Amino acid sequence: MRVALLANLKKNAPTWPGMSPDQWDDLDSEKTIQAIMGALESHGHQVTFLEGDVTLYDTVRELRPDICFNICEGHFGDSREAQVPAILEMLRVPYTGSRVLTLALALDKPMTKRVLAYHNLPTPAFQVFERANEPLDPDMYFPLFVKPSREGTGMGVSADSIVRDEQQLRTQLQQLLDRYEQPVLVERFVEGREVTVGVVGDLTAPVAWRVPEDEEARRITRGLYFFPPLEVDMGKYPIEEGGVYTNRIKVELAEDFHYLCPAPLTEEQVEELNWLTAATFRVTGCLDVARVDFRLDASDNFKPYILEINPLPGLNPGYSDLCIEAQGAGWTYEELVNRILDEAIQRYGLEEKS
Repeated sequence: MRVALLANLKKNAPTWPGMSPDQWDDLDSEKTIQAIMGALESHGHQVTFLEGDVTLYDTVRELRPDICFNICEGHFGDSREAQVPAILEMLRVPYTGSRVLTLALALDKPMTKRVLAYHNLPTPAFQVFERANEPLDPDMYFPLFVKPSREGTGMGVSADSIVRDEQQLRTQLQQLLDRYEQPVLVERFVEGREVTVGVVGDLTAPVAWRVPEDEEARRITRGLYFFPPLEVDMGKYPIEEGGVYTNRIKVELAEDFHYLCPAPLTEEQVEELNWLTAATFRVTGCLDVARVDFRLDASDNFKPYILEINPLPGLNPGYSDLCIEAQGAGWTYEELVNRILDEAIQRYGLEEKS
């Protein structure tokens, strides 16, 4: 097939005086693009890279691919990850991964948590701040965790994100409001283990997004393949990271990533995490691939709490969580990338082309 690989390269991103040094931490490197292209070409596809910026409307019409492999993060706007899919849908060009609404929802962490709470899925209690002096809700209690509402790759997350009193909260709120110019999410800090579960596939049963109210109802996960859960081995990182999966760990220390995969969990724990992953995938409307991040509450028998879902998980073959999980399942990188593409091909009903 003729495949257009759509991404945003860090080297092509706009710059301006005074921009935050982590502004483009979630964009991709040439190494990742070359790896994905090589994986797709190894299965006989003709692959062309296109930058997912304002030029795409013209370049994709000129190229006329059979399908697009989309990993675009976008540059500007509250729903920047949804902008490229919106262009593709307007042009009626098939693409991998989740659609416009899901990508817009998942980028906004508070909106995602509202959907999770509506469906009674476990997520830490939270409050959104637009100003640093807004009163703290009575049901919110310290310690709390503070992070930007609409960023990825742990941007804005450091040991200082854990606040234990009012003064620390207000200081951190002001810093993030000034730096990222967006609302700030404050949630109950769950002390415990950090685990992530990756999944590929699409739910095949004719199910609604809403999770059944009947707790005894069959848990529908057919059509999804769950990778072994990955746990960040926080004990291997400097103490100044505060036991948190910080932006520094994800970016500066990415090449020296410490993890346990499969995570040391019981079968019952893995089954529960897989169900919560499927339920989150379902209620947010994900397609083809996603990764769900959890914290396991050490004060409550390691009860899992959903932090967020990423429908555009990183695909760097060296250190991205999803790639490590796939390797833990015995998959090659080429198998992972092409499985994502094949899920989309099947979903659109496209015929294989030589």
